Amino acid sequence: MATNHLKKNWCNIVRVGFTLSLSVAAAALISSNAIAAASAPAPYYNECAACHIAYPPSMLPAASWSHILVQLNKHFGADASLDSATEKSIAATLIQHAAKSGRMAEVPPQDRITQSQWFNRQHHEISAGVWRRASVKSPSNCVACHANAGKGYFDEDTARIPK
Repeated sequence: MATNHLKKNWCNIVRVGFTLSLSVAAAALISSNAIAAASAPAPYYNECAACHIAYPPSMLPAASWSHILVQLNKHFGADASLDSATEKSIAATLIQHAAKSGRMAEVPPQDRITQSQWFNRQHHEISAGVWRRASVKSPSNCVACHANAGKGYFDEDTARIPK
């Protein structure tokens, strides 16, 4: 009887340890591939975060980032042209840390994060009216709901949809 109790406790300890190990490994993988604005190279932060958050490069595949960079003169309706050296520096950062596998590695329509399948799966419960709220403005305004988006954190548990 005591042996069964010890065996059950040992199994629970192993299960908890395994779960914690997986959680730590997943967090390390996510954080190693994501560059938050605070730790991004200066050109990436200075140029990209001047108009919007410096999206983690792992949110798009290299093909999307490359396509976006060659069209900076018409960057989603704005002229975001850069000098050659700055563009090369930013390209290196984006390509090095771009999504290489998994759901984020799929090229979304118009290279828009907000039109990717993974984004839509994560936000399927958000109504079109929420995106149009003055406090939200659009799906690309991550910080409206994810207060730590600028640091690369988009945890659903801490997301708060403003009124």
